[in-house]
Amino acid sequence: MKAYFHLPGLFEFGELYRLFLPLFRAHREYFYDWCEIGSVYGAPADCLWGGGRVGFGEDRPGDAAALLREYGISARLTFSNSLLREEHLSDRKCNALCALFGKSGDVQNGVIVASDLLLDYLREKYPGLYFVSSTTKVLTDFDRFEDELRRPEFRFVVPDFRLNRAFGRLNRLPGELKRKVEFLCNECCRFDCPDRKACYENVSRKSLGEDCEDHVCASPRAGRGYRFSDAMENPGFIGVGDILNTYLPAGFSHFKIEGRSLGSAVVLEFLLYYMTKPEHQLRVREEIYLDSALDLF
Repeated sequence: MKAYFHLPGLFEFGELYRLFLPLFRAHREYFYDWCEIGSVYGAPADCLWGGGRVGFGEDRPGDAAALLREYGISARLTFSNSLLREEHLSDRKCNALCALFGKSGDVQNGVIVASDLLLDYLREKYPGLYFVSSTTKVLTDFDRFEDELRRPEFRFVVPDFRLNRAFGRLNRLPGELKRKVEFLCNECCRFDCPDRKACYENVSRKSLGEDCEDHVCASPRAGRGYRFSDAMENPGFIGVGDILNTYLPAGFSHFKIEGRSLGSAVVLEFLLYYMTKPEHQLRVREEIYLDSALDLF
């Protein structure tokens, strides 16, 4: 089996991917032969349907769609706002994005959703798209997660990262459900955080333009921001060895890498760690860093 990585930054890190994807195609020997790119996901700035993270992507949608079409990679729109109301469904910008990405070429594009209201609307209006159940639903109860996997409208379901090691239940899933699980690998959030859903809802309110206070994270490490080294110490972290030795043999092959709100330099480190052979990481890093067109910080 191969591992399919779903990467952050469809609109946020276009410059990085315009350098990385040609390397990935032309020098496949630099990268693990057991991995592929399953999709690149994201949302433009000021997107009403956006959620999960406050969007800041500035790449033109047509350019983002064309880039992934050129490399045969699925694009996913992150429309995981959980607080949408009927009047929000007519938003011109979000509908235009769905119309654009709904015109798939050889590879189908998708939408990550948290709202059933939006899901029903998109299924009817844009049948060319597939759908992913968002991790922003915070599915920590395994029975609810399994119910979500059984919903035929979803191609993939991303559980809360705290279910990443629930192997007693995960391994008992039938094969057709295992193929729908997409694990969030590199979450840095405190494993016992009680406020994760409230944090996501705060982002949803901001995306809707509501006047609300910022969510204040109570984690002792909140002031450090995201650090990959901290994520590696998280009990829910899924590393390369875990993927090769545990998840792939058990029948799981889809893995989501978070990072839309981070800088290009950090996302590059994810690409190096998860996809690049150690003996070629310096070469890939140099190819990216030495291109003066890319602002990595």
